Amino acid sequence: MKIEQIYTGCLAQGAYYITSNGEAAIIDPLRETQPYIDRLKKDGVQLKYIFETHFHADFVSGHLDLSKRTGAPIIYGETATPEFDAIIANDNQIFEVGNIKIKVLHTPGHTLESSCFLLIDETGKETALFSGDTLFLGDVGRPDLAQKTASMTQEELAGLLYDSLYYKILPLPDDITVYPAHGAGSACGKNMMKETVDSLGNQKKMNYALNQPNKGAFIKAVTEGLLPPPAYFGMNVAMNKKGYHSFDNVLSQGLKPLTPEEFEATAENTAALILDTRDHQHFAKGFIPQSINIGLNGDFAPWVGAMVIDVKQPILLITDNGKEEEAITRLSRVGFDNILGYLADGLEAWINAGKETDNVHRITAEQFASEVQIGKSMIVDVRKESEYTAEHIEEAYSKPLAYINNWIKDLHPKEHFYLHCAGGYRSMIAASILQARGYRNFTEIEGGFNAIAATDVPKSDFVCPSKTTH
Repeated sequence: MKIEQIYTGCLAQGAYYITSNGEAAIIDPLRETQPYIDRLKKDGVQLKYIFETHFHADFVSGHLDLSKRTGAPIIYGETATPEFDAIIANDNQIFEVGNIKIKVLHTPGHTLESSCFLLIDETGKETALFSGDTLFLGDVGRPDLAQKTASMTQEELAGLLYDSLYYKILPLPDDITVYPAHGAGSACGKNMMKETVDSLGNQKKMNYALNQPNKGAFIKAVTEGLLPPPAYFGMNVAMNKKGYHSFDNVLSQGLKPLTPEEFEATAENTAALILDTRDHQHFAKGFIPQSINIGLNGDFAPWVGAMVIDVKQPILLITDNGKEEEAITRLSRVGFDNILGYLADGLEAWINAGKETDNVHRITAEQFASEVQIGKSMIVDVRKESEYTAEHIEEAYSKPLAYINNWIKDLHPKEHFYLHCAGGYRSMIAASILQARGYRNFTEIEGGFNAIAATDVPKSDFVCPSKTTH
């Protein structure tokens, strides 16, 4: 028997590849399936089952394409209602894979169909728990994502989650290895550890949600402090439940090279979003007017989902040469399939064709320190509230990037402000959105708060409520 965690940092997502005696199972696969096909062939094993812990909200799973290519059936837990052929397993139903067994534990709460999969090894020992979004390391699945479709409040779903955890998971042996669906950085929880594997015994000791004195306390603890989920989550659930276009077709359509003239005409005729995926350092120096910068070298896919919102939005890509397929792949993972093509030879071709470019007014942290006037200058900090609370520039406003559509309307179009995040990635996303919407009255700070911290600009951990509205 072999268990492999296939972890994707951009999504903070763990898929699992399990083999035993010539057969394999895959749990929560990513959208692109060729790597799994290659791995199965290399190992000389047959895929017997595809297990889905639930209808995912934060990414589009590869279950449908993988099933079509291999013939392996898709398995969900009780109450799941997919709009395609699948096995809906009973609670405690067992599936054999080679010499091992996988037991389905129906654990509603995060969603109604959420299930965990308990692996029983060749000796009959309960060895591993693939806990999906029911149990994370340091946290549990948020109970507010399914409340509309479940016709239940988040408190009612949290109550179901309590029963699932305390009556089905906690009684399991301490030495079981927990393999969650997500780690730190995912929006599916609020307090996840950076580690991606742990023992159940350790989680019983240190996971706050597993140490509540009663059900009421648990419900309060897991529902406190939940941030609004990204808008694309509901659309990803629908795709996972109803079906989607083949990834191969999405890739084929997106890998269409366009000349500057074709690119410009397509942008004008389709109302496509021009998405520039280059590093923020390069974007700042020159870009196609109205384009939005979300760099591949960061949490690209989640930020696209948070900023663009509609997965059906037509998209035109600008990438570094050779990065086109990576960009399309990562977009498809969160359901953005309507990619019309990319600018062949990148921004250089655009410039060589004599087309117009724009740039962002960016200064160094040292320049900022020499000209800012604390108490007089307006400073906009687009980091998360938790980062701002830990330490920030005195008198700076907390305006998290995730809520830019809410606070952008409060900006005075003629009042100058400074803009920063932690290192420049998020502030350049904000800068590109601001300029696309006609705001040019700001200066973005290169290196963000990390660079500012090395200057003598006054910092504080005092939080003024009037500075944190968004």
